[in-house]
Amino acid sequence: MNDGEVSRVEASAAGPIRTVAAVIRDDAGRVLLVRKHGSATFIQPGGKREPGEDALATLARELAEELGVRLLAGSALRLGEFEDAAVNEPGRRVRAEAFAVAIEGRPRAQAEIAELAWVVTQAPFPVAVAPLSAGHILPALARLSRTTAP
Repeated sequence: MNDGEVSRVEASAAGPIRTVAAVIRDDAGRVLLVRKHGSATFIQPGGKREPGEDALATLARELAEELGVRLLAGSALRLGEFEDAAVNEPGRRVRAEAFAVAIEGRPRAQAEIAELAWVVTQAPFPVAVAPLSAGHILPALARLSRTTAP
């Protein structure tokens, strides 16, 4: 086994990276995606839990740190838990618990976030979108929107 094969085996043995993801929509129905410094791919805002945090506490903290906004209490609607290839850690998978949320404030890129993009919820996207978002989270949002439409 060469070094690359060993790294892939170690990464898969480690299990998926666990995160919490926010789905934030604007008045036009577009969804906010973020791109981290050093990455070309856009992902949902959110991040990893700190010890003792529940999912919504993680989202509130990450949205404040990354975007300078406040999660509105009581606005979170769980979309589900989804897994796919991690775009920023080759050979790893990411599993995200995703929530549609409302925020207070105007999002702006800060901390590790390099850029924001408001995108429609279906391909083709104007930016490179992570498989987790494109293949799982955004379709879950579309299914929810169809079932809750008047």
